[in-house]
Amino acid sequence: MQVTDVRVWRVEGEGKVRASASITLDGEFVVHDIRVVEGQNGLFVAMPSRRTRQGDFRDVAHPVTPDANERITAAVMTAFRQLQE
Repeated sequence: MQVTDVRVWRVEGEGKVRASASITLDGEFVVHDIRVVEGQNGLFVAMPSRRTRQGDFRDVAHPVTPDANERITAAVMTAFRQLQE
């Protein structure tokens, strides 16, 4: 699985979300609502999620392997940094 396209949009406001992104995998599958978030230890990539009835958040889509997670994170953060320039 390869990330074949990344689109990133800056999010303005006072919250912790800095950007929203969509990725295309292998030119065939798109994942929307990925976020770049400012956390206590710096920026991180958060996968799309929804709130449960208990008020917790649960990922709707997420990488299964650490390698896939690294590829997605690297692609999104590279596009985000380019947007900042």
